[in-house]
Amino acid sequence: MIRDRGRIKWTSMMLPEHVKLLRDWAKEDTYEKRKELDEQELDRMNEVVAEAMEFGKWVSITHYVKHRHQLLIGTIHHVDSLEGKLHVVDRFEEVYYISLSNITDIRFFE
Repeated sequence: MIRDRGRIKWTSMMLPEHVKLLRDWAKEDTYEKRKELDEQELDRMNEVVAEAMEFGKWVSITHYVKHRHQLLIGTIHHVDSLEGKLHVVDRFEEVYYISLSNITDIRFFE
């Protein structure tokens, strides 16, 4: 019976730099692709932001951070157009500053 040890068999013949590169390559395979937005989606998101700020509605914001999409639920306090950031407060009163370029979706939270 042949007992294959998989990676263990080959790592002894590899340089540590090569092992690190293989681990980094495997980690990069788990990265998510950034969603590209078109003009209509940007207009819709702009309307949602304006209405949420005016009436204090809850929104769910999907933003791209460190090669992953993350979800944040809260109220939009204000938009800082000079720095290009969105000031969001969640239900635990924690404050988040999200870059407008990293936002991929904004919807009303029911």
